[in-house]
Amino acid sequence: MRNQIEFEVFGKYALFTDPITKMGGEKLSYQVPTYQALKGIVESIYWKPTIIWVIDEVRIMNPIRMEAKGIRPIEYKGGNTLANYTYLKDVKYQIRAHFIFNSHRPDLAFDRNEHKHHNIAKRCVKAGGRRDIYLGTRECQGYVEPCEFGKGVGFYDNYGGNIHMGTMVHGINYPDETGRDKMETRLWQPVMEDGYIRFIHPEKCERVRPLTDFTPKGFTKETIESADQLHHQIFEERRS
Repeated sequence: MRNQIEFEVFGKYALFTDPITKMGGEKLSYQVPTYQALKGIVESIYWKPTIIWVIDEVRIMNPIRMEAKGIRPIEYKGGNTLANYTYLKDVKYQIRAHFIFNSHRPDLAFDRNEHKHHNIAKRCVKAGGRRDIYLGTRECQGYVEPCEFGKGVGFYDNYGGNIHMGTMVHGINYPDETGRDKMETRLWQPVMEDGYIRFIHPEKCERVRPLTDFTPKGFTKETIESADQLHHQIFEERRS
């Protein structure tokens, strides 16, 4: 597939929070990462508003295990609350994703350079990402390495059956990606087959719930660095 990247992300803990569990101040992780969480990881590797990352599939490499911890959330008005957070433990995922140009941002048409964006993204994967990688929440540090998707031994290889994950959050629709001045939540019912979860495209999610009205920020040539400028900057840094 064009503009595709493949990489492995791993960490000691992950917390892909089920929003239903947040109502009482507790947090319980989904068993597998959501589309939106993986998209956030990819955007931490490389992102510009000119492009939209699409997550194709994820491979669960390690067994799904959980660990509960007593956490004291930060309360800016004071307090000494103790909450129980349930994390995923010792996680490792292989991810395959590709980008498309954002057709809802005609103000960024000047930055649509497919070849350079793809090359920069691949270099960023090799470098471990341009920004810090978090597995769901900030306290769960993640690490990125390039890989060949499907290679290596996974815990659920030849598992011999499908595992239904129930209704989960797929992701969030933002106005600069949909053309609608509102934020929406997408829901779906993923199925893991021998460790693989193949994501449906966001536009194919039938269960969509509105969140709030929202207007995207506008960009011009004066307020954004083009791919050409970024490529030249990286080239000069390597020369020096």
